[in-house]
Amino acid sequence: MSTPPRLTRTAATFAPPVMEARRWLDGVRFAPDRPLINVSQAAPVDPPPPALRQAMVDAIARDDTHLYGPVLGLPDLRAELATQWSDQYGGAIRPGQVAITSGCNQAFAAALHALTGEGDEVILPTPWYFNHKMWLDMTGVRAVALDTGDDLLPDPDAAAALITPRTRAIALVSPNNPGGVEYPAALLDAFYDLARARGIRLILDETYRDFHAQDGAPHALFARDGWDDTLVHLYSFSKAYRLTGHRVGAMMTSEPLLAQVEKFLDTVTICPAQVGQHAALWGMRNLGQWLAGERAEILDRRAAMADAFDRLRPLGWRLLGLGAYFAYAEHPFDMPSDQLAPALVREAGILLLPGTMFHPDGAPAGQRQLRIAFANLDRAGIAQMTDRLAALDL
Repeated sequence: MSTPPRLTRTAATFAPPVMEARRWLDGVRFAPDRPLINVSQAAPVDPPPPALRQAMVDAIARDDTHLYGPVLGLPDLRAELATQWSDQYGGAIRPGQVAITSGCNQAFAAALHALTGEGDEVILPTPWYFNHKMWLDMTGVRAVALDTGDDLLPDPDAAAALITPRTRAIALVSPNNPGGVEYPAALLDAFYDLARARGIRLILDETYRDFHAQDGAPHALFARDGWDDTLVHLYSFSKAYRLTGHRVGAMMTSEPLLAQVEKFLDTVTICPAQVGQHAALWGMRNLGQWLAGERAEILDRRAAMADAFDRLRPLGWRLLGLGAYFAYAEHPFDMPSDQLAPALVREAGILLLPGTMFHPDGAPAGQRQLRIAFANLDRAGIAQMTDRLAALDL
């Protein structure tokens, strides 16, 4: 008798949600006067500003750009991050506590690979960022769901009850993907204190920090004594400088942990791509005013989304979270969100993601929720989307 084929961990992991959603477009035609409104993915669609593109051209002209670089990233970029983050967060960060990665997803993967072994556990608040869940599944690490309430804010006491001897970290995203909510500084303090007291790591993904509604630092964790023994901070240059295709992210944590991270990075990519690193460095040094304008535009679009839900609320819609690139909502229809989302493509010409993609299988909350990645819609586009949602009769 032949042995049935073994299902690998990767094969058992769900398909990439954004790619799955794009397949809903197959065979659907959109009238020229009613084009598709795509709010499925949080990625800038415009290229970097011209001055940054010229800086990238200049970088390509350099001979050393085409060689392997340091595994943990360009020293000048690591130093610039350490200096700017120390100033902005009121803390003390050394260049040796900074690593550059090929995107923030790789930063998360590298950190978890260094922190966990087979059968270990990581606590993820739900709705969770699906790529975090996918990586844990593919590496044999158990994702422990931490349910959040209607405000989408995780409870440190509830998290404490989930910690076991196999728990290695709690992973938070703020401003949140998918929920949009910004975690208050006091809440981040509480999670840091919990992680420190229990001897685990607090992973804080601040990919969307540049579009936080609050002026100034969103927390003071870098000012804590020995912050790097507990905190693993993740960042992405993709959203700030429109460098999504160049895959440049960062991690800040202890030098001993980065020595383990270096093994992962050297094995997977050897070094981050040089052109993207030079672009990120030039952007940090020269595009502060431009980035402030980008933030102001995102905050204006956020305000437009709040106005949109003022209109949709009487129709049964409920806005649960709003911030940075995302609105996270509860829909009023008598069908689960994984059926509603494909129907919205056909009936309303809107592509968005269902809440089922951000929750464990069968979780009731995901059945009623939808994520709207609104950052690429201007006020007119948000108004058009609102008109279509308001007109739905399903």
